[in-house]
Amino acid sequence: MPRVPYPTGTVQVTLTGDGIPTYEIKENVAWDNIPFTPEMEEIARNARAVCFGSLAQRNVVSRENIRKFLDTTPEDCLRICDINLRQQFYSKEVLEDSFCICNILKINDEELVVVNRMFGYDGLDMRQTCEKIVQDYHLKMLVLTCGTNGSYVFTDDGLTSFQDTPKVEVADTVGAGDSFTGSFCACIINGKPVQEAHKTAVQVSAFVCTQNGAMPIVPEKLKA
Repeated sequence: MPRVPYPTGTVQVTLTGDGIPTYEIKENVAWDNIPFTPEMEEIARNARAVCFGSLAQRNVVSRENIRKFLDTTPEDCLRICDINLRQQFYSKEVLEDSFCICNILKINDEELVVVNRMFGYDGLDMRQTCEKIVQDYHLKMLVLTCGTNGSYVFTDDGLTSFQDTPKVEVADTVGAGDSFTGSFCACIINGKPVQEAHKTAVQVSAFVCTQNGAMPIVPEKLKA
């Protein structure tokens, strides 16, 4: 991967007593200045899935080059937008552009409240808001996670999948969301039904919550 003359990104993570993280994200770092090189163009042309978020688009350089990457992907590529409403690093413009280019949106219940207010969806309940976003932005799916209250997948053909959140002893929740997204997309790419992909994503995410750190080794039974 190309190098850029900026420091590696750092984040100060502080955990509350119940393991919930808060973040202080340093600015003007390497991932704020992502280039779009011929090597990255080749990766984009052969991608089966790509996940991007709003946080990485806080700087115009990375925002424009992420868009170039996404525009270069094949038509059938899964383009997953996993929004990250951290600190002040988001805007309606960035979110709307992201919704327009993705085909799967992942969002949590707290983020949905912000989007509901920001996009003028007042008066709609959770389900109605999710279904309207799917319709308005021509998404294949919207994945909504609600912490201990379970998670949902809404599809463009009207299917709704719900999974309870397993009760586990939480070490910390860092990496839980990304492990959910990665597991879900891996299952979809491999032809699994939405409900099965959803169940696997919940199980992997729950396991990650029982471990310290964002990238524990996942047991073989979950990989299978």
